[in-house]
Amino acid sequence: MATIVITGASRGIGLALTQEYVQRGDTVYALCRNATSALQQCGARIIEGVDVADENGLGQALKPLSSVQIDVLINNAGVLGRDSFDNPDPGSIKEQFSVNAMGPLLVTHALSPHLHKGSKVAMITSRMGSMADNGSGGYYGYRMSKAALNAAGVSLARDLAPRGIAVALLHPGYVQTEMVGYGGDVSAQVSAQRLMQRIDDLTLSNTGQFWHANGDPLPW
Repeated sequence: MATIVITGASRGIGLALTQEYVQRGDTVYALCRNATSALQQCGARIIEGVDVADENGLGQALKPLSSVQIDVLINNAGVLGRDSFDNPDPGSIKEQFSVNAMGPLLVTHALSPHLHKGSKVAMITSRMGSMADNGSGGYYGYRMSKAALNAAGVSLARDLAPRGIAVALLHPGYVQTEMVGYGGDVSAQVSAQRLMQRIDDLTLSNTGQFWHANGDPLPW
């Protein structure tokens, strides 16, 4: 049995990951701003009031984890804006940077004392942060914030390796969640199962790499 901490656990991929890990028999701390009924019913240990973009309040929000040793930290919380070249909404872009890029870094830093040799950190990123894979443009805030998250994840992999902690950058696929209007091609449950397999396979030998949930390596 492992101890898993998941941000953005109230719905979508975060909820599916929480449900799958609980069903596997792991102890799951589900972090969210507000718990949904589905989260409340799944058997996880819920910590509400966690806004990963709130740098001033994050330390207090994470205090319930003060005595917890973490085996797997999954930075899943994220937002998707619809900004475009014709409408480069600065407020939306800043929010996406705060949640998608800064949030995972701040959470990982705050919980670093609770990670140990053999712990794993998973960043739920997106292939939309890839330069080589960008064939359609648009989505400036999301693409930029996920590219920044990828850069942070690689740096974390280097900085945490001496402590025996591995880091993965994981694209969940085009998942049928509220974020994309349920227009994806894979269910949240299937995506969660694939992500769990990638995390299970994560070691110091492949730390800092960028993977699709299905196991395919992705270009930067």
